[in-house]
Amino acid sequence: MDGHVEAAVRAFRQGLPVCLFDSEKREGETDLLFPAQSALPSTMRQLRKDCGGLLFLAIGHEIGELFSLPFLQDLHTQSGLTSQFPVLKQLVTNDLRYDSRSAFTLSLNHRDTYTGITDHDRSLTTRRFAELADEMLVADVSSHEAQIALGKEFRTPGHIPVCRETEGGLSRRQGHTELAVGLARLSGMTPVVIGAEMLQDDGDNALSVEDARTWAAERNIPFLEGAQLISALQQAE
Repeated sequence: MDGHVEAAVRAFRQGLPVCLFDSEKREGETDLLFPAQSALPSTMRQLRKDCGGLLFLAIGHEIGELFSLPFLQDLHTQSGLTSQFPVLKQLVTNDLRYDSRSAFTLSLNHRDTYTGITDHDRSLTTRRFAELADEMLVADVSSHEAQIALGKEFRTPGHIPVCRETEGGLSRRQGHTELAVGLARLSGMTPVVIGAEMLQDDGDNALSVEDARTWAAERNIPFLEGAQLISALQQAE
């Protein structure tokens, strides 16, 4: 295994962050990622202060299937909804320049949160979702049972946007969602990852890969490119 990949896996297993750059051919963005089950208020604070982009929860396809979480793009194009809410026809996602579809599914808040936006609230939602997903997978429950368990603890809409891996993962889509859960799988962890995109200080553009690499090195945070992770996952098969 490549030394950079080994360092990233080692950090992830310890609940520490990893910087992951997708590709110049895609979004050209670096995300700061943490395993979701290790999320603390300090985790959310670091993502909020050091990144500047959207905080999102990346989940594996099997987690999406377990809880039957719909892709919003599919939900918003259903004929029943577009007839009832015609504005959805005007807002259809059909012009992404980096992909053919969006990975977003529902947004969540844990029911024990207040507004859901504080570092404490968002870390609770993040950590508990990962824990529940792991519990449901280990118990090998039905999707119906998993949905009931999810509803007992979570509500939607919420302040944690969830992005769902495409079926087939990196073999079909090389987005940050697939890369993030790929890193979790390579680390032997539940494929639920919290992250945020790193922006320039003025917020006008993504942080350049060179600046992101320097930022990570100064803080002893492992830095990976998507191609390195994909190669390591292929070797591990």
